[in-house]
Amino acid sequence: MPEDNIKILSDRLVYAGKLFDLHVDEIELPGGIKATREYITHPGAVCMVPVDPDGRLLLVRQYRHAAGESLLELPAGTREPGEEPEETARRELAEEVGRAPAVVEPLGEFYVAPGYVSEYIHLYLCTGLTEAEEDGDEDEDIEVVAMTGDEALAAIESGDIRDAKSIIGILRWARRGAG
Repeated sequence: MPEDNIKILSDRLVYAGKLFDLHVDEIELPGGIKATREYITHPGAVCMVPVDPDGRLLLVRQYRHAAGESLLELPAGTREPGEEPEETARRELAEEVGRAPAVVEPLGEFYVAPGYVSEYIHLYLCTGLTEAEEDGDEDEDIEVVAMTGDEALAAIESGDIRDAKSIIGILRWARRGAG
């Protein structure tokens, strides 16, 4: 929903996809300035910082087509319609890492790139991990990578971890004194 001083003159749906929709809006800004804005609407996502009983972070390495390469990142996933963020975190952790958390604790929330996408990520610390019963997504090839906090921080510094949500999640976790 736009701020009260922004008028939407038109909203054109250009593309409706499985993961997101693309819109082109004509808007009027304060002072009568008219502008065109292209943006993506996204249902929102979660990112988990799973910590195993030995205190290691569980990351995933998976191919990301938009990046054209496999990336090392924290597990994450898109919310289903009507699904609460914590439910998504539990489901996605089981699918991607094969673990079920006893404790899911909020670590914060953030927009991914608010200049053009509505995607909003809920970040969770997941502890008390046990083996999950759920199988992974059939269209994902994921390698689970366990790292100490120091190793994860070094991977950020070296550029081995270049994914923004993962950097935010690891740094928030480390600032809590967990790294």
